[in-house]
Amino acid sequence: MARNTAEAWIPEEWETSKVVQSLLQVSAVEALASPIIMTSDTKHVPRTAGMGVDVVAKGGAYGEDTSLNDEVLLTARKFGKAARIAEEDIDDSVANLIDAKMMGWSKSYAKMIDNASLAVSAAENGTTVPFTSLYQLLNTTDATLGYTGGTNITTAASANLPSYTEFNSAMGLVEGGDYFDPASMYAIAHPAFRKSLRGVLDLQSRPIFLEGLNGTPDTIFGVPVRWSLGARVSATATATPTGRPIMAFVNPDLMLLGRRSGPESVFIDGRDGLSALTDESILKMRARRAWAYGHPNGASILVG
Repeated sequence: MARNTAEAWIPEEWETSKVVQSLLQVSAVEALASPIIMTSDTKHVPRTAGMGVDVVAKGGAYGEDTSLNDEVLLTARKFGKAARIAEEDIDDSVANLIDAKMMGWSKSYAKMIDNASLAVSAAENGTTVPFTSLYQLLNTTDATLGYTGGTNITTAASANLPSYTEFNSAMGLVEGGDYFDPASMYAIAHPAFRKSLRGVLDLQSRPIFLEGLNGTPDTIFGVPVRWSLGARVSATATATPTGRPIMAFVNPDLMLLGRRSGPESVFIDGRDGLSALTDESILKMRARRAWAYGHPNGASILVG
């Protein structure tokens, strides 16, 4: 049976909303990924294996490209939460309780979307595992794309203490591929890497990690680092992952983030309906997102 509702969802203003600004500060995926606007719950996005080029003699025939053309399917999933708020708390609080709840939701959502997109270790099921994460993608063999599962994943021999060789090997896996773009490459990593990185030196005893100054980003091997609290391995999507941290070397052009709606909210006044008996109102927040990474050869992961 269809659900009817009279409440209007109010979208956050992308340029000015504090909720959105908080979200972009915490979520590497929301900040870096290529946004795909969705007008329905699914969308097919073209994926190409590239296109060749030949030298063509004067008057000669052009050779026809035989590179694979296919697509990825983006399916929007809903991330939401409801907060029941007593009328007294709204009336008596000096601080804006509703704004505080919305800010808290945005930070939790930011960590969860990063975890779901980058570090979940199970196959997509549409609920507890909303997407095929980058970690799962790189662990899965795809004969059509010529990729063998696990090829682009490096696991540190000592947990939480990756060596110079392991950092170098992980980055080298993506540098050697056709999708490497030095102008746009990023490393997305859990902050747990910061401690170990500060002690890692290259073969000339130079630090591979440089902390940014005056607004410049931190870098590893000259690649900007974006820190994400969602970048820990987890069996299901969560805002509080506890597994081993990951550092993903990615091309943002291949990070496809479908935006169906949100962040948006609706406030249901407790003076109406059954909630009128308890003087409670309900605040609901949600965002509908889809995710896919364009090609497994365009990324690599170091598991710390």
